[in-house]
Amino acid sequence: MIKKEMIAMLLAGGQGSRLGVLTAKVAKPAVAFGGKYRIIDFPLSNCINSGVDTVGVLTQYQPLRLNTHIGIGIPWDLDRNVGGVTILPPYEKSTSSEWYTGTANAIYQNMNYMESFHPDYVLILSGDHIYKMDYEVMLDFHKANHADVTIAAMPVPMEEASRFGIVVTDTESRIQNFEEKPAKPSSNLASMGIYIFSWPVLRESLIALSRQENCDFGKHIIPYCHGLGKRMFAYEYNGYWKDVGTLSSYWEANMELIDIIPEFNLYEEFWKIYTNSENLPPQYISEQSVVERSLISNSCEIYGEVRNSVLGAGVTVGKGSIVRDSIIMRGVTIGNNCVIDRAIIAEDTNIGDDVVIGIGGEVENKEKPQVYSGGLVTIGENSVIPSSVKIGKNTAISGVTAVKDYKDGILAGGEILIKAGDRI
Repeated sequence: MIKKEMIAMLLAGGQGSRLGVLTAKVAKPAVAFGGKYRIIDFPLSNCINSGVDTVGVLTQYQPLRLNTHIGIGIPWDLDRNVGGVTILPPYEKSTSSEWYTGTANAIYQNMNYMESFHPDYVLILSGDHIYKMDYEVMLDFHKANHADVTIAAMPVPMEEASRFGIVVTDTESRIQNFEEKPAKPSSNLASMGIYIFSWPVLRESLIALSRQENCDFGKHIIPYCHGLGKRMFAYEYNGYWKDVGTLSSYWEANMELIDIIPEFNLYEEFWKIYTNSENLPPQYISEQSVVERSLISNSCEIYGEVRNSVLGAGVTVGKGSIVRDSIIMRGVTIGNNCVIDRAIIAEDTNIGDDVVIGIGGEVENKEKPQVYSGGLVTIGENSVIPSSVKIGKNTAISGVTAVKDYKDGILAGGEILIKAGDRI
């Protein structure tokens, strides 16, 4: 009989609609981060660094790139004969076929996978947060308190607490109340969406709520367990944790990597972040180029200026071009004499010569003000920007565009130009 003390279930099927055109063709956990990584690399690396060697990755929305990136788990030492990493998409049952309709519903639909390992504990994770955590320490806390459910939680500013599930604890960290995104929070201790369940409690809860529509951990499973009087504790975490679910938070998290003393350190020897890396040639920095406080990945060619930016692999910056405060993903080509300010440019995009990105003042986006904000310009993957055009702030572009798509050669601030792919 296969027996694992703790297995992890990693929820990675999210669409990530608040990332706009960045997730039109790719799931949020597969979005590039920090030049060489993808967002899902962080929870996967946490698992293997914590000694958790059995991980089920639940995928749904646009899974191809995520599946290709994970493969059989070699970069994370998860290519195991027993356990390892397993991709778990929705599948057709003998009597029905259904998508994952909520976080807990997705876990419930993979009951057979979990039962095959006879676990004592199940770790539930989200695939779209940037952080480092030793789950083994959290498990020790769970055991020491003889807990049925342990929720990782961290203090947040009180004015932001209504965005989170909020836990109210006593002096021994036992949860007295749980509020899902309350209008008037009773505490500022926010759930991180990381749970450890004793397996019998999780199994019973999932079965009991199996008919609950859109069954979710925060809205249904946690209140159900609390209502039954289960031993529920909050494991307080005080390290770096970032939900990169919006373009502004995604941009901020990347920019924090290049601080003089980065709040989130990618260079720690004892807690490495692993990824599926290609064998690429080294970067080339020309004699006339200037690079200042930036992350430059392999096979980049820099002939212009790059300041306070994060560049993925294979990016080319042409002569006379200036890139500032921007995220440029792998395979992007930037022509000559361009100026790019506060932009997020997705993979394999081609920018012509004499393009200016990020002009003018801030204007609220006309169609998606809640998505395209913060003065950023967001360009989807495989896009083409013609030479000599100018692009304002809080804009989004996707697809192969031509000069005729820009009125008087300008895309004004707050506009959206979608030529291909899904409108997000």
